[in-house]
Amino acid sequence: MRNAELKADPPSAAFALPGPGSPGSGSPSPRSALRTPRSAVEPLLLFEHVSKWYGTVLALNQVTLELTGGITGLVGANGAGKSTLLRMATGQLRPTLGKVTVRGVDAWDWHARKLVGYCPDVDAFYEDMSGRKFVRVMARLCGFDRREADRRTEAALARVGMTDRADRRLQGYSKGMRQRIKLAQALLHDPELLILDEPLSGIDPIGRQELLELFQALAAQGKCLLISSHELEALEKLTNHVAIMARGRVAAVGTLQQIRDLLDDHPVSVRVDVDRPRDVARLLLTMPDVIAVEVDAPASACPGSPGLVVKARNPKRFFTAFGRLAVEEGLDVRRLEPLDESAHAILGYLLGGSGRT
Repeated sequence: MRNAELKADPPSAAFALPGPGSPGSGSPSPRSALRTPRSAVEPLLLFEHVSKWYGTVLALNQVTLELTGGITGLVGANGAGKSTLLRMATGQLRPTLGKVTVRGVDAWDWHARKLVGYCPDVDAFYEDMSGRKFVRVMARLCGFDRREADRRTEAALARVGMTDRADRRLQGYSKGMRQRIKLAQALLHDPELLILDEPLSGIDPIGRQELLELFQALAAQGKCLLISSHELEALEKLTNHVAIMARGRVAAVGTLQQIRDLLDDHPVSVRVDVDRPRDVARLLLTMPDVIAVEVDAPASACPGSPGLVVKARNPKRFFTAFGRLAVEEGLDVRRLEPLDESAHAILGYLLGGSGRT
């Protein structure tokens, strides 16, 4: 299965990583994320310096992103800009600045929308319809005649495992069944690009495994999938290639291992408000991952309060060791916060266990 090749523009990415290429997989070799020449073939999905305002709120900030195939996970906390990015990719929103294209065609153009299948995170059903009728209606709205609509409906239902349950009314469906019907309508017109917003939400473990296998099969057929999720752990089972969003920017792009390695090499600054700051500073300086400690640094939130700014490498190991230190010494820690905006978001996922926000 090919990984998607993504590139993040330096102004919009705190960490710019090369695209992945697994040896022996037939994938293109990794190329630098900085100043990469445009391929002769138009990328399947391309964001070029895209910004989006909602009134005075900046939802996306100078995002540049390129997808050419395979499966890519899109990860970010609520409000990070994921939904805005996906709606632009599907032609539902226009950027305030910049350009979004699908195979070189403006995503707002209906010609581009023919190439995209969309599975939204929210339900928008005709609840009195059966699942089969709903999918068939969607096929007719795609422009297929009755016979072709029937054929595609049955094929899509079979693909998502809903053939035997499709005659029940949608209002009686479980969350997992509703997710499958949304996925079925996204597959009707055999799109090159699939935009899936939280497709695994509400799916039981067996159903989740079935859908993961379906996504991998679609990617093996040459489809490009962009899958948004709050669950980094779930995406790790599907693909190791992710784009992490934070506050409207692409904070990191690449494989999870690349991101972890880069964080290890990229020292993180952490604000620690604690009692006995000078005593704690001496203890911190004995830790192997601590590079420097600034004592009594003024905190923007509470000026004059005692505190430290700690610069440390290997964040995961540092936070684990600091937790042990706080317990052993009985420290009264009032604040513990990464000061690097992008690292703040990434650490929340990479250090947060399951990856849920």
